[in-house]
Amino acid sequence: MFEGPNYPESLDESVFEEWLEKGRSSKIPYAYLMVIWDELDGLYAPVYVELRSELKKYARYGQAPDHQLLVAAYDLYSETRVI
Repeated sequence: MFEGPNYPESLDESVFEEWLEKGRSSKIPYAYLMVIWDELDGLYAPVYVELRSELKKYARYGQAPDHQLLVAAYDLYSETRVI
């Protein structure tokens, strides 16, 4: 996943599937998975949120830590990309 010149690295699809499952099985009722690129660590990381409005806040300039970039966001249950 995330292959090509627009992405810093590719992400193994099995890792992505694990992230989806972890979000679905959480006791906290998460609805969305954000895939974040952390420039300091040079790795993708999952961030889970409950509300769609939280996605927009994170995507806005200045809301996320300076070294993190929102790459994509997915609905945990339909697996559709929302951002």
